[in-house]
Amino acid sequence: MSTDYDAPRHPVGTDLAEDSLEELTARRANAQSPSVDVDDSEVGFELPGAELPDEELTVPVVPMRLDEFRCSSCFLVHHRSQLSREKNGAPICRECD
Repeated sequence: MSTDYDAPRHPVGTDLAEDSLEELTARRANAQSPSVDVDDSEVGFELPGAELPDEELTVPVVPMRLDEFRCSSCFLVHHRSQLSREKNGAPICRECD
């Protein structure tokens, strides 16, 4: 047997005519909670392994090599083989062209 999902599930007005206004407002008040349940332990967002107490992170900075360029569009450093063109004297990589 097929089901017509576009057809109304209940005839219009039958449920509303039988229920009183007091019953409808009581159902509505019971269905909605005025407060949100929040677990105190889940207040902050913590990533796993993100705890780095008193640890200083150092990253060595390597200067740009002679065969590299910085794209004037995405500001990434690419090898010269990725150079597409120059716009107003500024290099543009293949990904941004």
